[in-house]
Amino acid sequence: MRKAILHLKKADPKLGSVIDRVGAYRMEYRDPDFQTLVRSIVYQQLSGKVARVIFNRLVEMLPDGQITPEAILKLTPVKMRRAGLSKQKTAYIRDLARKTAKGKVRFEALRDLADHEVIEHLTQVKGIGVWTAHMFLMFALRRPDVLPTGDLGVRSAIRKVYGLDELPHAKQVEELAASWRPYCSVASWYLWRSLEGPAEL
Repeated sequence: MRKAILHLKKADPKLGSVIDRVGAYRMEYRDPDFQTLVRSIVYQQLSGKVARVIFNRLVEMLPDGQITPEAILKLTPVKMRRAGLSKQKTAYIRDLARKTAKGKVRFEALRDLADHEVIEHLTQVKGIGVWTAHMFLMFALRRPDVLPTGDLGVRSAIRKVYGLDELPHAKQVEELAASWRPYCSVASWYLWRSLEGPAEL
């Protein structure tokens, strides 16, 4: 990790000042499995606190607290809604469960795929877009060079750190981050921390 930090500080002095202020790099990883992706769907567009409550309620509904495709499909949509899930998210999680049970989504194969192939594989599921795939790449598959150009936290931090008048669009983020490669995941983590609101998967 020292190599990544040194590269980023040398390549981008403004990001370097963020790194100095935030301190040690402490990315919290999760397993690259079905449960992690269900969790990320639950967390979409919600505060961490609210999402945590809903996720924990869902876990409590399942035998042994294990989130598996089979256990999800045994729950009725009505019961899933009682956990606090929206109608849409209930449908998304059930679609993921069905596709995983049928072998269309294969978590064991993801480690061997390139980043763009992982994105293509995961976004076949309803409700899983590029942002969710980016989070999975970073926090579950531990890929070092993922740039979540659509993430509001990253864009907000860039606006603040670089003194921009407006939130940067995806192309601006790409251009600005060119010097960060091959450590965009590390840079993104520092940008989130600079706002004191790291992303949760």
